[in-house]
Amino acid sequence: MVRMKSWWGSAAVLAGALTAANVHAQDVGTPQPLKAGEGMIPFVLPWDDASAGVTNVSDLLPKPAGKDGPVQARNGHLYAGDRRVRFFGVNLCFGANFPSHDAADKLAARMAKFGINCVRFHHMDTSASPNGLVKADRKTIDPERLERLDYLIARLKEHGVYANLNLHVGRKYPDRPEWPGMPSYFKGIDNVDAAMIEDQKQYARDLLHHVNPYTKTRYADEPAVAIVEINNENALFQDWSGNRLDDMPDPYSADMQKRWNAFLTDKYKSDAAMRRAWSVKEVAKGPEILKNGSFDRDVAGWNFEQHSGKARHETTEGRLKLIVEQPAEQSWHIQFNQPGLRFKPDTPYTLRFRARTNEPAKLSINAMQAHAPWKQLWSVQQDLTSEWKTVEMVFRPAEADENGRISFSGLGDKKLTLEIDDVSLAEGGVMGLRPGEGLGKVAWLRHRDFGVRTPEAQSDWIRFLWKLEDDYWSGMYRFVKEDLGVKCVVLGTQMGWSPAPVQAKLDAIDSHSYWQHPRFPHRQWDQNDWTINNVPMAGRADGGTLPRLGLSRVVGKPFLCTEYNHSAPNTYGSETAPIIAAYAARQDWDAVFLFAYSHRGNDEWGTGRITSFFDVDQNPAKMATLPAAAAMFIRGDVPRATQTAIATPTTNDWIEASRLKGAWGLGGEAFGLTKEQALTRYVGISLGWHSPAEATEPDDGRTFAWQPGTDEKLGHLSIDAKRSKAFIGSIKAGPARLGDVTITPKPNRQDWAAVTLTAIDGPDFRSPGRILLTATGDAGNVGMKWRDAARTTIGTDWGKGSSLVEGIPAVIELPAAASKVRAWPLDEKGQRRLNAPLKAESAGEGSRITIGPEAKTLWYEIEIGR
Repeated sequence: MVRMKSWWGSAAVLAGALTAANVHAQDVGTPQPLKAGEGMIPFVLPWDDASAGVTNVSDLLPKPAGKDGPVQARNGHLYAGDRRVRFFGVNLCFGANFPSHDAADKLAARMAKFGINCVRFHHMDTSASPNGLVKADRKTIDPERLERLDYLIARLKEHGVYANLNLHVGRKYPDRPEWPGMPSYFKGIDNVDAAMIEDQKQYARDLLHHVNPYTKTRYADEPAVAIVEINNENALFQDWSGNRLDDMPDPYSADMQKRWNAFLTDKYKSDAAMRRAWSVKEVAKGPEILKNGSFDRDVAGWNFEQHSGKARHETTEGRLKLIVEQPAEQSWHIQFNQPGLRFKPDTPYTLRFRARTNEPAKLSINAMQAHAPWKQLWSVQQDLTSEWKTVEMVFRPAEADENGRISFSGLGDKKLTLEIDDVSLAEGGVMGLRPGEGLGKVAWLRHRDFGVRTPEAQSDWIRFLWKLEDDYWSGMYRFVKEDLGVKCVVLGTQMGWSPAPVQAKLDAIDSHSYWQHPRFPHRQWDQNDWTINNVPMAGRADGGTLPRLGLSRVVGKPFLCTEYNHSAPNTYGSETAPIIAAYAARQDWDAVFLFAYSHRGNDEWGTGRITSFFDVDQNPAKMATLPAAAAMFIRGDVPRATQTAIATPTTNDWIEASRLKGAWGLGGEAFGLTKEQALTRYVGISLGWHSPAEATEPDDGRTFAWQPGTDEKLGHLSIDAKRSKAFIGSIKAGPARLGDVTITPKPNRQDWAAVTLTAIDGPDFRSPGRILLTATGDAGNVGMKWRDAARTTIGTDWGKGSSLVEGIPAVIELPAAASKVRAWPLDEKGQRRLNAPLKAESAGEGSRITIGPEAKTLWYEIEIGR
């Protein structure tokens, strides 16, 4: 995971104020520090526990990892020998990659207990040792850190846990020049800079040709290394699309210029041929579209929005002055716009204005819908200073809209004064070539100037970027596989960064997603200044994170999601693992990795409380659901959807989508698929080599039933499979009748619950065997304090006491006779509390078990006798 970026699956940030959380039977009023009581129970899962019992699903993991040979991509999936393999994994980050030997022994065993069968070693290269693998020179691997990594990987292997090694995540290139505003870690440009690529190759050689003294095997040959990733969340096309390469200096800019003109010369051979192909002609600007762009009639025609903070506006001498007096929670919360504009698709529009600010600032300019869902059709940022600046730019809306708007925003995060005048919008304004340009002398297309060029010139630029990416990714792949001799699966980077046709030339397709990732309105990663939208995802009408992930897959290639989470302190976070595991199984994916197990170094494992947005290892409400999630995915309890919806775009379709939508718009929706299909069918994009036929039998619609509610908190998901059942969502949905099992959650703190039932060693829920029941909801720490009634932030007030979980009341009805059923609440190690058994009551021909906060637990064991 790399920071300071847009996160797929985060809340929409274009309209509407944050919605207050619905807290049942209590008025949070002025928030108070969290404490035990009111349904909250102290519950700490030991960091070093691997005890046997119904919560230990390590039998799902063949041991040792790699015993069947290296993991390889075959028939569209991952295989170890002749055995299909799925990975339900976690990430370790920074110093957490290098535990002491004693801690490594315990970590490996605990991970296996919870069904974790792969660890993604992430951000090993970002920091200097001891928090990273490299020394201060950012080139030399620290032998002491490497030895710790070796030992951990060896211990994981013994327990059936594979490794995923990331080659480049956050390592900078100390010998290469930087520039203001550059992408973090030289993203994008390190796909083309020869010196940076050589640095990547040397690091890969040093790591993958290293012999682990505990396994006696080079990592290139180690069968317990399942995956090698070349460059995390890093691609030329994405960083160009995000305006982050426009101001790069020489030697980078000169090199881009040279490559671009070589590409054009090789393709066209003559200036005349290029001019014909580019349809070089100017498109004159049409009549003015905006009303009162000179502000001669005060602010007539303009709308002003203020969702938080405090601002005022005035017109002076025909200029608009916007004064931010109190910063807003989000930069977009203070903005002005003009709606009612009719945008035509792929049509050039010229926007022109004069502006200045009292101090340096970035103005966000958007063409977007003036109605729900407030989709952006074009967006750019413009640097402003105290000097008047005339800005002119040409853009092409990605799609048509009858009620669009031009918006000026992004200034709400600090006290600021903006002055703006002479705002103009008109159709037209295109030129194919600038004066003095010709074959061999064409300026490389900075993103801010992209709209000025003709569609034909734009298409050539997209093809050029794709070629550079293809050269890099395919070249690095050959180096890792052929020069270094790596036996396992090698993938490049993630969807949303690099186009699928480029990444599909490697072994697998990967993606990342987060639900309600924290937002930092003023300074990135300011731990005291952030917010989340505290809402659940289950049953959300738009599908939350799932459609974008599902529609990213390339049919016929293994599909992985190597980073996934519903970020803490979201009070609905216990839905995380069951939702993504069930959906991944439904879509027949090959790997899911929660982000993250831990970021903490210095053997800081047993904190006894939730420590951060992402770490799950000490989050009891998330960890307790992992055995059920592992069964759904690794064991395959949830079957693949039978109906299919596969898009089949041509190469030209991909180029056009890239030209109009940029890197983030290249999922299945760009080619006709819908979010609804992603929730009900097996979905993906075909590149021509594999297109499953439509199933002849309709899907039952019950195995994975996504049910939206009347608002964002009233939806639910039910899972009805032979060995796995679950209800996740609003209890107002009523009893969940899942085949011969019924789950009835009762009123609780949020009137929301995540309840799972897993047949651990029986074939179903009526036959002899053990059943694991989990019931989870709100979670936090003693002393954690929300700063607002809507529960959108706690700042740094995570609390210093132990973790607390909500004791969920519910009634579970099973088809087995009460005389055959025994049940117990489980302690923090998953052991039966023998002194507090639950009573199974008769319910028709079956039985009924009632659970609640008095049991002081979030998991239970049910045993059905013969």
